[in-house]
Amino acid sequence: MTGLYCAAARIGPGARRVGPSSLRLAAGAVVLWLLVRQVGAAPFGAGLRAVTWPALMAAVTLNAATSVCSAWRWRVVARALGADIGLPVAVGAYYRSLFLNSVLPGGVLGDVHRAVTHGRRGGDVVRGLRAVAWERLWGQVVQAVLTAVVLLILPSPVRPVLPYVLAGVAVAAGCAALAVRRAARRGRPRLARAARTASADLRHGLLAAHVWPKLTLASVLVVAGHTVTFVVAARVAGAAAPLGELVALLMVVQCAAVIPLSVGGWGLREGAAAWVFAAAGLGAATGVTVSTLYAVLMLVAVIPGAGLLLGDAVRRRGDQGRQGGRDDPIGRRGRWRSFVIDERPCPETAALLPAARRARRDRHGLTSRGA
Repeated sequence: MTGLYCAAARIGPGARRVGPSSLRLAAGAVVLWLLVRQVGAAPFGAGLRAVTWPALMAAVTLNAATSVCSAWRWRVVARALGADIGLPVAVGAYYRSLFLNSVLPGGVLGDVHRAVTHGRRGGDVVRGLRAVAWERLWGQVVQAVLTAVVLLILPSPVRPVLPYVLAGVAVAAGCAALAVRRAARRGRPRLARAARTASADLRHGLLAAHVWPKLTLASVLVVAGHTVTFVVAARVAGAAAPLGELVALLMVVQCAAVIPLSVGGWGLREGAAAWVFAAAGLGAATGVTVSTLYAVLMLVAVIPGAGLLLGDAVRRRGDQGRQGGRDDPIGRRGRWRSFVIDERPCPETAALLPAARRARRDRHGLTSRGA
């Protein structure tokens, strides 16, 4: 598709950097392969068989609430960056992105689709990408902080590793900051501009007194909704751990699940579930079963996104059919328009336009001089 759109060609390299690479796919596949070798395929089948109608209804309801909160967070970020999006439109776009994240490798292509689509509608693709990136990053930071707080408060077998995890995060953040500062001093203009833009976004937008409390509240509600859904899956799958310990374990699994090393969301989430449940004495197989059931529940909950994407495809096809004309050189006027952005042809098709115009003149019996 990126070959058909000039704008898509311009953002293609950035999307590919954000999207899954062969290494990321391989990492998720390796984790799944190791799990199958360790616990077998039976826990995955048990998770599929454990699906019940009450659990599905609970997942659909909770996901609807978290999707509205996530869309609201995105809308607040977009407005803080100088753009705007209506809440109903944001909710629909979020459902589309959740479905794409659930069925496509890597778990981030749905967010790229959401960012590019909103950016094109607003006339600024870069700002659309920034809004979605900040929205996702803010949610993940709040989730990490809440997980650390829960592990400090609630008893869990994974608490001893918390200091090492926090130290690793701090070192990684410090190294990233030093790398950006050093690159800026060495005169790398693109990285320096990115650092200045991020700083301006934070100082003049996201950290404003009327913005960050809304973002934090929305993020807390989203984490709470996903955690409750995971608890439902754990109870339906037969996990008998105390509620406090179960919440602590599942929040660790959620933190691992946001790392884009997966195959359609599968990979690190199941590996982390197997590890924390084994550490709690519940068995690695139980963790895989709970994670599988949770994945199935969430996939069903985001099915409305598939319906919205299908509706978009039908509307685009109808629009192309209405725009087509008899004097169209290739049969559908909309197909030519798909090659241009703001009425400017892509380089790939610029050479084809003179031949198309000559063909149209010949069909109407016009000469080059008379035309």
